[in-house]
Amino acid sequence: MGRLTTHVLDTVQGKPAAGVFVSLYWIEIADGVEGHEKLLSVRTNADGRTDEPLLEGRRFRAGTYELLFFVGEYFATASAATGAPPFYDLITVRFTVSDADADYHVPLLVSPWAYTTYRGS
Repeated sequence: MGRLTTHVLDTVQGKPAAGVFVSLYWIEIADGVEGHEKLLSVRTNADGRTDEPLLEGRRFRAGTYELLFFVGEYFATASAATGAPPFYDLITVRFTVSDADADYHVPLLVSPWAYTTYRGS
């Protein structure tokens, strides 16, 4: 059975982003109407990861998800000068799982002014 994981890296400081608040949503679209179901919220640990997979086993299914990364709060407390208010406060990454038996890793590389993400391994 597959699983979903994430990892946040602070590219300004060159280290994992600890303490980033992350929320995961299931997205349902029917007849042009979009619904969001909050599945969980967690904070990243000292390694910039969550202590456990976000989803695995039967809870992990094919479909559309959103990860919300609350980076404004993180950069307000990190040593990087970001200005007030921060340029990025919340980063939303929407993605589709086509094979729930596979592993999906969604890393976020972030600075106060830029970010990138991809499907990792």
